[in-house]
Amino acid sequence: MSNARNRSERGRDENLAHLATNLGVSIDLALLNQALTHRSYAYEHGGLPHNERLEFLGDAVLGVLVTDTLYRTFPDLPEGQLAKLRAAVVNSRALAGVSRELDLGDYLLLGRGEETTGGRDKSSILADAMEAVIGATYLSAGIEVAGELIHHRFDPLIERSADLGAGLDWKTSLQEAASNANLGLPEYFVSDSGPDHKKEFHARVRVGADVIGEGWGRSKKLAEQQAAEVAYEQLMKPAP
Repeated sequence: MSNARNRSERGRDENLAHLATNLGVSIDLALLNQALTHRSYAYEHGGLPHNERLEFLGDAVLGVLVTDTLYRTFPDLPEGQLAKLRAAVVNSRALAGVSRELDLGDYLLLGRGEETTGGRDKSSILADAMEAVIGATYLSAGIEVAGELIHHRFDPLIERSADLGAGLDWKTSLQEAASNANLGLPEYFVSDSGPDHKKEFHARVRVGADVIGEGWGRSKKLAEQQAAEVAYEQLMKPAP
């Protein structure tokens, strides 16, 4: 192995150790590296392990722990409202937001195509990486430590979502806001990409003459809700 490659690997380990410190949990650095390896990089480097299996695991761990938190925190809420709260927290936009707080994009290993098309700040890639990091934490240190990471990073989102109350139905809120502003009904445009077993949906919403919201999700409904949330916040901004 060349000296240059040795230095490169040492530098990567130092960067990952710094990230682990920021995460505030014990995590195996090899698993953390895999969690940050996008399939585009893996394929370009001879089929290295990438983060999709860890992402699958992390999605399940996140869902269980957030659901448990909601169930215990809001004992009087019906199932339908709990489901809306969970969807407001466990979605691509929220996950990407947490990734950006941690600067995960700076640590990603991306193929040339994703690198040149802004993959480091692509919400879908950042959301998947966050789930993969949760999966890697779970494998490294167990459910309690994974829970520490999730509670630290996602409990504020739960509190914010709970404060919104009926506003969790962003499509309804946007429709009411648009009507009050005499802008007519919002219009949604949805496209999808990816293989059948892992579809990702991209939604845009037009209010009046302009598209003012975009969203991504693993279902059409989630993507539209995210787009509606962005559009609602844009519409409700006070005039400068």
